[in-house]
Amino acid sequence: MKSTTIFVCNSCDAQSPKWNGQCLECGAWGTLKEARLRKEVSRTGAPAAGTPGDVTAFEAIPASAERRLASGVTEVDRVFGGGVVSGSVTLLVGEPGIGKSTLALMLCSRLAAADKKVLYISGEESAAQVKLRADRLALPQKNIWFLSATDLETLIATLEREKPDFAVIDSVQMLRSDEIPAEAGAVGQVRGASGRLVAWAKGANVPLLLIGHVTKDGAVAGPKTLEHLVDAVFSFEGERSHPLRVFRSLKNRFGSTDETGIFEMNDAGLMEIKNPSAYLLDARRPDTPGSAICCIIEGTRPILVEIQALVQKTSFGYPARKASGFDGSRLEMLLAVLAKRGGIDLSGHDVYLNVAGGMRIKEPAADLAVLLALASAFRDTPIATATAAWGEVGLGGELRPVTAGDRRISEAAALGIAQIIAPPSKTAKKKSVNAHIIEATTVRDALVAANLTQGARSVLHA
Repeated sequence: MKSTTIFVCNSCDAQSPKWNGQCLECGAWGTLKEARLRKEVSRTGAPAAGTPGDVTAFEAIPASAERRLASGVTEVDRVFGGGVVSGSVTLLVGEPGIGKSTLALMLCSRLAAADKKVLYISGEESAAQVKLRADRLALPQKNIWFLSATDLETLIATLEREKPDFAVIDSVQMLRSDEIPAEAGAVGQVRGASGRLVAWAKGANVPLLLIGHVTKDGAVAGPKTLEHLVDAVFSFEGERSHPLRVFRSLKNRFGSTDETGIFEMNDAGLMEIKNPSAYLLDARRPDTPGSAICCIIEGTRPILVEIQALVQKTSFGYPARKASGFDGSRLEMLLAVLAKRGGIDLSGHDVYLNVAGGMRIKEPAADLAVLLALASAFRDTPIATATAAWGEVGLGGELRPVTAGDRRISEAAALGIAQIIAPPSKTAKKKSVNAHIIEATTVRDALVAANLTQGARSVLHA
C-alpha cells in the first residue's frame, strides 16, 4: 500500500494537493483538513490487478417484481409507486418544521398497525419528545420501538440485532462515525454514513427512511453523492403560514417521478386531501376582480387553483413586483407581453400576484390565467363566473398548447366549470364534456374572450 497526503474540504469535499487557508472550490475558510489517500500497488510499482468478476447475459437474468410494504396512507403509497420496496433506502427532505417527522411517525404507526416491526431512530429528539408527538396525534404505538443514537456503529449494530421490517433515521445529518475524522453534518460524515446504511439495507433487505435537511435555497443539504446513493428522494413542501403540504417525488428507482401527494396540516396531524381542487377553491369569491382559475398538473394529477392579482398605481418611482407561489422572473416577462401584445401597460403600477392556498406553480400552463388575472385587476372587472384558463404564453403573444389537455378539461368540468379559455389542442377531446371551450390563439384573443379588452377576435370558436 502506498499513501499520499491530500487535503479535503469539510464543507464541499473538494480535494487539494496542498493546504490553503481558503477552499478554492466553495470559498470557505479554514476547512481544509489533512487526509491520506491510499493506493494499492504491485511490486513493480504498477496498480495491482483485480480479480475478474462473473458476467451474466441480460436475457438470462430472471425478472422479479419488488416486494412492497403498503403503508395504508393513500397519498404516500401513490408517490412511492404502491408502497415501500424491501431493501430500499429513501431520503425525505424538507424545510425545518414543515412536518417531515410527523409524516415519518404516521408511516411508522400505519405499518406497525399492519403487524410490522418498526424502529424509529432519532438523533435530534429525545424519546419523550417523540412520544409526546405521537400522543398528540393520537397515533397507535404498538410494535414501534425507539432508539436515540447518533453514533453510526451503535445504530448499525442495533439494526442488525433488531432486524425491523421498517426503520426511520431522523436525521442523516446528525450521524457520525469514529472512523471518519470530521464532525457530524460534514460532507465526509454524511457521505460515509449514508454509504454504510445503504450497504446494510441492501444486505439485510430492510427498507430505511432517512430524513434530511435542505439548504436555504431549498436544495438537499450535504454532498450530491447522497442523492445518488439512495433509491428514492422525496420532498415535503409547503408554506408555514398555510396548512397545505405537497409530498413530491424527485427521484424514484422503483416508481414514477410524476406523482404527488396532497396533505393538510392541522392539530390532528396530516390529513389526506382526496379532492385538492375542491379544497383549494372552497373559499373563492367568484365576483372578485383579479381572480382567475387555472388547472395545473401536479405529477399526473390535475388540480384547479385560484390565481389572484392586485394592481394599483405606484407611489414611488419604481413599481413593485411581488409574487407568492409563482416565479418572479416569469411574472416580469408576462407583464412585458401583456403591455406589448395585449395593450395593457402596467409599467406605472404596482403588481402583486398570489397563488391561493399555498400552492407553488412551476409549469408554464398558468401563464394565460396569470395574464387574465392581471387584466381583470387592472380593469377592475371580474372574470365571468365558472371560467377557467390555461396555456403557455410566448414572447410574440401567441398561446401554445400544454400537455394533458383531456385531464385538465375533465377536472374543470367535474368541478362545475362552464367555460374554458385555452389554446387549440389536437389531443383534447372537447366533445366529451359539457364545458364550453373557447380556443384562443393569441393573448388578445383570450382577453377578448374574457371581456377584458376591446378588439376583434382573430380565431375564436367552440
